[in-house]
Amino acid sequence: MKKRKNIITVAIDSPAAAGAGTQAKLIAKHYNLLYCDTGKIYRYVGMLRLRKQKNFNYAFVKKKISKLKIKNLQDKKLLSEDVAISASIISKSKTIRNIVHKFQQRCAYSPPLKFAGSVLDGRDIITVQMKDAKFKFFITANIKIRAKRRYNEYKNLNKKVTYKEVLKNLRKRDISDRERPKKLGKLYKTKDSILINTTKLSKKACFRKIKAIMDRKLNY
Repeated sequence: MKKRKNIITVAIDSPAAAGAGTQAKLIAKHYNLLYCDTGKIYRYVGMLRLRKQKNFNYAFVKKKISKLKIKNLQDKKLLSEDVAISASIISKSKTIRNIVHKFQQRCAYSPPLKFAGSVLDGRDIITVQMKDAKFKFFITANIKIRAKRRYNEYKNLNKKVTYKEVLKNLRKRDISDRERPKKLGKLYKTKDSILINTTKLSKKACFRKIKAIMDRKLNY
């Protein structure tokens, strides 16, 4: 893979429902960057696992990922709970992570020429995927606020779930993200990443804060 030179690269790590995806989209739109929600890639593979079952193997996944387009990650079927569970299982495979890693590298360092760069968000973007990103943000928020946001998302999707269930699942997800091995995408804040706490910030206020940081470095 040939890396594009002098592009804007933004890496974002965060726990679930902290608002990283929203901010990544705003950053992508403002600075004309390719946006990739890396968690959706694992959901995509998780969905393939559910559909193929016996025919699901590494060669099949490699072939599918080699042809994967960003638009494929916008499929609403990826938001189902079955797919989420399947994704959490396959994401623990080092081989699967290596296959996905290559796709993420293409998005990060060789985005289409119409884009000025890239922004990726996930759990190991700063620590594994884009260690040399120009901008590194660790976005977080109080777990009760995150649970409320995720609960509202589910309500908008007409999913029948209680706030307590969402809060419980997020707590379990946080433990899993923090305690998994580094080679399997452990979530932690690096010393060179900028902490953005969205607990008391609106979406616009949070973006203004990030934009100010980026503009200073970009000399805008």
